[in-house]
Amino acid sequence: MPQPRIKRLYLIPILSKALDIFELLEGEKKPLTLEMIYQRSSISKTSVYRILKTFVHRGYVAQTQDGAYRLVSRPKKMRFGFAGQSAEMPFSEAVTRSLKAAASASGVELVIRDNRYDAATALKNANDFVAEGVDLVIEFQIEESVAPEIAHVIAQAGIPLIAIDIPHPHATYFGVDNFQVGFEAGELLAQHAIAKWKSKVDWVVGLDVAEAGSFVQSRINGAFVGVRSLLPEIPSEAYIRLDGRGLRETSARVVGDFFKRRARTDRVLIAAATDTSALGALQIAMQSGREKNVAIVGQDCIPEVLEEMRKPASPMIGSISHEAQTYGPRLIQLGVTILRGNAVPPYNYVHHRVVTAGMVREGEAR
Repeated sequence: MPQPRIKRLYLIPILSKALDIFELLEGEKKPLTLEMIYQRSSISKTSVYRILKTFVHRGYVAQTQDGAYRLVSRPKKMRFGFAGQSAEMPFSEAVTRSLKAAASASGVELVIRDNRYDAATALKNANDFVAEGVDLVIEFQIEESVAPEIAHVIAQAGIPLIAIDIPHPHATYFGVDNFQVGFEAGELLAQHAIAKWKSKVDWVVGLDVAEAGSFVQSRINGAFVGVRSLLPEIPSEAYIRLDGRGLRETSARVVGDFFKRRARTDRVLIAAATDTSALGALQIAMQSGREKNVAIVGQDCIPEVLEEMRKPASPMIGSISHEAQTYGPRLIQLGVTILRGNAVPPYNYVHHRVVTAGMVREGEAR
């Protein structure tokens, strides 16, 4: 007679352990210490610790002042509002993807809006976040002029605010050290001129984003200082700032107008505030046949720029990576810390990395 088949139990061991701890806390009327939970559960202390920290992070368990743990009767899922700079800007979309993945992994509900690189839209989105009652707002918008009004709307509702790249009143800042990333871009341009042009430079052009305000404009300030640090003999009148607005078409137009008034043989270093601006400068340099006498460094390391740097002898010699993939986890952690009432630094700088054309061609850049 055939033996009856034993049904296989499709269990997840770590989940079973987590539920054991949850049920242990549920049955107690007083907080339990880590040691007590470990002794009663027969689960390794390391696993108990990590499970408890996960429960605390997700809002199911609270920790008392003396370090004990108690169950929270009705955990509330955090809701963050995120207004992206523009769905048409590659760096902004990379930040959005990183943030969505981190929110999903952390159990945070993310309400996403697109600022469309437009001040009026950004203000409308801020009002929408207030109406929807989000717990915290992460703002990524380009215009400094509307930042105080956006911050006022959110502050009046008592909602904490994190501002990416553009400082806002009442907000915690998150983004790059603008002067430093500019300085390193300037150094890279100067090194190129020393190696390829025997230090001879006719013009140093900064492609700015005037509407973003002085904080972001310090990228170009830093770039000029970086060039001067290695090529101090370049006269001050050779340094030119153009407003590319961080956009490809605008940057191509203003750089094209600049080229029309200069000899084709002039050697030009271009520091762009964004990679999108850098691509506009590249476009017009190629169209006007100046590629041998132009060197460009951008900011953000977007895929199109990395692809361009793979081409031998491209004027695009480098970009500063702001490591967009790290934004999501750090922003979620920062937001959760703020909502729990813990102090955070007013300025939270991201790590950045210089990526050169040589590195890309050698496969060292991600």
